[in-house]
Amino acid sequence: MVSAILFRRLAAAALLGVAALATLPAQAQSPVSAPLLAEVPTGTVLRVGDPTTQKALQLSGLVDRLTFKVEWANISGGPQSSEAFRAKALDVSSVAEIPAIHATWTGLPVRIIAAKFHKDPIANPLYAFGVAPGVSVKSLADFRGKKIAYSPGQAQGVLVLRALQAAGLTKNDVQLIELPSTGDVYPVALASRQIDIAPISGVYLKRYIAQYGKDGASTIKHGLRDDASHLYAPQWVLDDPAKAAALAQYVEVWALAQKWIQDHPAEWIDKYFVADQGVSKEDAKYLVDIAGQYDIPDNWDEVIKRHQATIALLAAATGNQVFDAEKNFDRRFEHLAADALKTP
Repeated sequence: MVSAILFRRLAAAALLGVAALATLPAQAQSPVSAPLLAEVPTGTVLRVGDPTTQKALQLSGLVDRLTFKVEWANISGGPQSSEAFRAKALDVSSVAEIPAIHATWTGLPVRIIAAKFHKDPIANPLYAFGVAPGVSVKSLADFRGKKIAYSPGQAQGVLVLRALQAAGLTKNDVQLIELPSTGDVYPVALASRQIDIAPISGVYLKRYIAQYGKDGASTIKHGLRDDASHLYAPQWVLDDPAKAAALAQYVEVWALAQKWIQDHPAEWIDKYFVADQGVSKEDAKYLVDIAGQYDIPDNWDEVIKRHQATIALLAAATGNQVFDAEKNFDRRFEHLAADALKTP
């Protein structure tokens, strides 16, 4: 029996095919407008850099729904992903919003094929701003004149730019200190007063206050969206009909994995955070609590509108050219994740 998801994809493929034939009778379809294959051809291999989803798929058993071979790579985030894409060693990866923009500016053609957010992004942000001991910051306006950790090309760097924009400030009103946002670099730099302000997330935020709160360290909420999470793939992978079909199937199962994580917090805490990541149970519970509820939209119009604003913000800060945000999205995948969640 044909599944509901497969039936919808068969119907969509048929409709897209008819439309394409009607509008392009004398020329080949461009890859991003060609319909996705309804089934993944035998022998297809997909190289995936999405470690968190990999673990969720394995713990839930959802990995068995994939009908193609997966070669998992312990890769995620922009720098690693872009390097692997350029080496033709990776087909898809999990990133925040910025890597697709940066890749476009550096001549690496990529497209976003899945998008996930927080249902209440203001109540459940990914980051808060850590404030160094002895520094008084009560609002974003107080950023004026401060030394702020800045990581160009990464989500934390863009959050700094958004905060300045929201406060009516420019880069000239503050001191941006370029520092890598890896590990505990920012909390350590704050504690030693190398910087006054830095975006911190996850357990590092919790530990920062626990360790340095007695010395006067504090945090401030920014009240901005910082919750974008994407799957993106190089254009040449999307141009391959077999791999594009495999990506479509992966997006569907990826969505189900996000739901499984949310529906099984105790198992996720014990088997992922504690057993796999080495996080304490207390910290794991904290991470699950602050994550809130996920949101996978079935329409990307607002997503792309926000992405366009981010492109403009980054372009102004870096001197790069503004480009059409649609260039970063493959609309063939727009409804797949949300539709998968609607299927019993």
